[in-house]
Amino acid sequence: MEITTQTFLLLLSMAFACEFIDSAAGMGYGTILAPLLIALGFAPHAAVPAVLISQAFGGLAASIFHHRFENVSFARDSRDLKVVLVISALGIVATIAGALVSVNLPAAALKTYIGVLVTIMGILVIAGRPAAFAWKKIVGLALLSAFNKGISGGGFGPVVTGGQIIAGERRRAAVGITTLAEVPICICAFAAYILGRTANEAQGRVLDMPVADFFRTMFSPGMLPWELMLALIVGATLVTPFGAFTTRALKREGAHYAIGGLMLLEGAYTMISLLG
Repeated sequence: MEITTQTFLLLLSMAFACEFIDSAAGMGYGTILAPLLIALGFAPHAAVPAVLISQAFGGLAASIFHHRFENVSFARDSRDLKVVLVISALGIVATIAGALVSVNLPAAALKTYIGVLVTIMGILVIAGRPAAFAWKKIVGLALLSAFNKGISGGGFGPVVTGGQIIAGERRRAAVGITTLAEVPICICAFAAYILGRTANEAQGRVLDMPVADFFRTMFSPGMLPWELMLALIVGATLVTPFGAFTTRALKREGAHYAIGGLMLLEGAYTMISLLG
């Protein structure tokens, strides 16, 4: 699909709006944006890597502002940073495992599972029952959420953010932690996606290809949609201070309802999409 200046600005605006929701509530960027891009006519193999890399840029920028606005502390010895490292490290492993499992599972079963899980967690977040923080809860949460992303491509943000709140994490910190934890996972997923497509283009001759030809194929316009990626990266990065400030400005009670309500919408959207 050819991207005109008008289309570029539209894509930038879409990324701006989706990242605002994601950086403010800890979920929603890929879930909202990827289907919109496909509906506009972009092929999935162009939309997916563009969403992943732009989410990494937007998440990194948003994390800086979450730290500056004191929603979360990413100081070297802080508990918040340790939670990020646990979620990211286990998340990368679980995402790969989930991707391997998903090959043998029906798409409808995967969407139903994610939709029901996110809906139940949204109800629990709205209920707002306090719980004591425990590392074993965070480890289980990291494995579950990344496994979800591996088997279905979604379900990471709402499960990590809502799960942390249910597990006793502070609401503002949960959003900031999820935002930063998604960065390395998105980068790894982007790299795996591009490497996989490059290997597919080489038709099994990757090890026999000259290195120059390998990188020429990897960075060709057909492999990486540069204009789309640039539009989404710019839009997702520009909005991050506003999203982080919104997280700080929301009162605790209102934030629980906002995050829980968004989780319910994501769960319902996932299950409704089965009818399409």
